[in-house]
Amino acid sequence: MARNVALAVDLGASSGRIVSGSFDGRLLELEELHRFENGPVSMGGQLVWDLPRLWQEVVTGLRASVDRHGRSISTVGVDTWGVDFSFLGADGALLANPVCYRDSRTRGLLAAAEKIVPRADIFAATGLQFMEINSLYQFLALKESKSSVLAAAERMLMIPDLFHWLLSGERSNERTNASTTQCYDPQSSDWAFGMLERFGLPRGVFGPLTDPGTNLGGLRPDVAAETGLTGVRVIVPGTHDTASAVAAVPATEPPSARPDWCYVSLGTWALVGAELDRPLVTAECLARNFTNEGGVGGTTRLLKNVCGLWLVQQCRAAWQRAGKGWTWEQLTALAAEAPPLVTLVDPNHPSLVAPADMPEAIRALAKATGEPVPESTAAVVRTALESVAMAVRRTLAELDTLLGRRVSRVHIVGGGVKNTLLCQMIADATARPVVAGPVEATAIGNLLVQLAGRGGTADLRALRTIVRDSFEPAYYEPKEAARWNDRLG
Repeated sequence: MARNVALAVDLGASSGRIVSGSFDGRLLELEELHRFENGPVSMGGQLVWDLPRLWQEVVTGLRASVDRHGRSISTVGVDTWGVDFSFLGADGALLANPVCYRDSRTRGLLAAAEKIVPRADIFAATGLQFMEINSLYQFLALKESKSSVLAAAERMLMIPDLFHWLLSGERSNERTNASTTQCYDPQSSDWAFGMLERFGLPRGVFGPLTDPGTNLGGLRPDVAAETGLTGVRVIVPGTHDTASAVAAVPATEPPSARPDWCYVSLGTWALVGAELDRPLVTAECLARNFTNEGGVGGTTRLLKNVCGLWLVQQCRAAWQRAGKGWTWEQLTALAAEAPPLVTLVDPNHPSLVAPADMPEAIRALAKATGEPVPESTAAVVRTALESVAMAVRRTLAELDTLLGRRVSRVHIVGGGVKNTLLCQMIADATARPVVAGPVEATAIGNLLVQLAGRGGTADLRALRTIVRDSFEPAYYEPKEAARWNDRLG
């Protein structure tokens, strides 16, 4: 059978890449065609995403795909992180670079918002975890500052929606990314217009929602000419990277109200959750600050965001600035030799969100909380990794309570799968077997939804069969669960 090739534009907060997926009717074969760095830049007193540069990197990657696959390419789709957005004006022009969720403009707005609309009402309308980075508080920051951009806005587009617009010329708001905004109602499957009106936010900027698998049509003529792509369709995947990653979890069970497995989408963030067949918007869910986000195939991702490899990424960046060019492998090897479970800190502590020097911030937090201060590089990395495993353990215990059962296994997907030490730590900390892989879950989920989208809606069970046939996972059994229990109680 002739191979059909799809292209995944997979943009993360620290890097982006273009990945091709060649499908022969049974197996999917991946190839990374172009990779580039990403990160917010300070401009005009704000942290913004450099959208023009990112677009040029995408174009470069699309050109490389033509060199590699030629006319076999049939579709392209984009996934990114959630919550961030920008606007188009009445003339269809982009009004501003999107602001990064780590910008300080939302500080204090969570409490301010609850004085306008009570916390319980916000949760009832959105079912979403309360975090100051959420789009809702970014909107309120614009409103409070009397933003000229918001005043001129005709349509809001999330980051992947912006790239789909750049590719196709079509304006769309894809559902899984919309569900990260705290402006979306998972129970009505539409924008939470009643709540938005209570905040005085403009209703008109929130457009009709599209589902994963939606065909937006062909490329803009200028994009086709610049890249050399011909006859390629733009098909919307689960544009939130975690939605695509969860679609590629090699589970066999269908979504249910009480699933027997959970996932950890492990990268810069660790997203710990379960796949449900309906939202869980309850008082206990609110109390535990869990979130209901949209998934592929009409599913709900009940999850909580906890800090992932951000701590180690920022430690490495600080050491690089100091002239110490540690590789990821070297840092992990150092941590493996350090004594276990000496120092644990809360990886979600506000002081670790965006410090100027992450190793010093970790040491300061350890000192402030009465933990032994990690002095060496090895001890700092060990502390960072074990603290993430601790956060996963505690979040999974909360998830068990919400589901009314103890899930029996943990699926870890995403780039963090490469950190075998952390995967073993999570198995030990949670006292449950871990199935790790695929590493490229986000790109795989993106590609498979595109391939399915050519013929209609995505069938999760069929997609996951392809994942199981195409990619071999790694398995971790708990070895040190007793030591973790002794340390944490």
